[in-house]
Amino acid sequence: MAKKTVKDLNVSGKRVIVRVDFNVPIKDGVIKDDNRIVQALPTINYLVDEGAKVILLSHLGKVDHKDPEKTASDKKKNNMAPVAARLAELVKVPVKFVDETRGAELEKAVSEMKNSEIVVLQNTRYEKGESKNDPELSKYWASLGDLFVTDAFGSVHRAHSSTVGIAEILPSALGFLVEKEVTMLSKAVHNPERPFVAILGGAKVSDKINVIENLLNTADKVIIGGGMAYTFLKAQGKEIGTSLCEDDKIEMAKDFLSKASDKLVLPVDFRVAKEFSEECDNYIADENSIPSDYMGLDIGPKSVELFKNALQGAKTVVWNGPMGVFEMKTYAVGTIEVCKAISSLPGAYTVIGGGDSARAAIENGFQDDFSHISTGGGASLEFMEGKELPGIAVIQEK
Repeated sequence: MAKKTVKDLNVSGKRVIVRVDFNVPIKDGVIKDDNRIVQALPTINYLVDEGAKVILLSHLGKVDHKDPEKTASDKKKNNMAPVAARLAELVKVPVKFVDETRGAELEKAVSEMKNSEIVVLQNTRYEKGESKNDPELSKYWASLGDLFVTDAFGSVHRAHSSTVGIAEILPSALGFLVEKEVTMLSKAVHNPERPFVAILGGAKVSDKINVIENLLNTADKVIIGGGMAYTFLKAQGKEIGTSLCEDDKIEMAKDFLSKASDKLVLPVDFRVAKEFSEECDNYIADENSIPSDYMGLDIGPKSVELFKNALQGAKTVVWNGPMGVFEMKTYAVGTIEVCKAISSLPGAYTVIGGGDSARAAIENGFQDDFSHISTGGGASLEFMEGKELPGIAVIQEK
């Protein structure tokens, strides 16, 4: 059965708690990228237009609760005040920020709310019980509202108080962003038009074991790039120098290679360097000629062409993870070229599964050239694994 969406709720005059993903990059109190705030606006604006009292919860960064000094430092660094201020600039109604996650000031602010007003709570991770889905905390937060809407796709894979606990108590629904994510990712992963090609990159095989396993069953081709490729190359008996490798995953890589037949596509050349640096000498080496004291930091031009060929004719493409150390310009070429290749496929349904690959596409101006760019790296990865996401599973059925 389909999940309820915000349009299935009667929200007028009701206190609606919305779990949003306002986990935006902030430096010295300045927001560097407000995309996650912007992505939540359709749900927020809908609730405002429908006369709801909108109470917004989000985490921001991490808060270490083990060491008091570190706790204080993390709280100062991950204060939601700049986020609430930016939201106030983007909506047409007043936004009240409450510098509390519980207490008299918060309760007063909620009780005094008029229809179509917005209250933003302090960072949910200020609460030690948030990440443990503490029942007492969930019950307290639920007491502030009448209804619950989840619109934080980047957090639905976590069973926290603000993602699952409140939804276990209040009538609940999906916001527009989460509804869109589920629809778009389902189309790519569960019901793809073929040929279906998956591209996986990033540093570690261990992060994507279940994704590889699932996609080898469902995709027509699985292209492997990034740091994880070197574990596969070593499994083939090739010299990888000082490249990133998970030795404890070599047997698993061998198993994947034997099962995959011709489905698995690996890079055949690399930009290598002696150090993890842009300044040191670097050059292109073939898969059989990486020197023992060099490391691979990006795929090379032959690999780019190989990957482009594997993508030809694809009708569905899912991409998760960069092809190299894309944060350094010298080693970003492979990622950018793969981005170009996917975005220019005629008539293809193309999805980026959040995280670094989404960042790479957006930073290089490709955000409008894909069918969908997910807002949740970890959540989209678990979706691609075929896992049930607790923050969605808990939402009421229609």
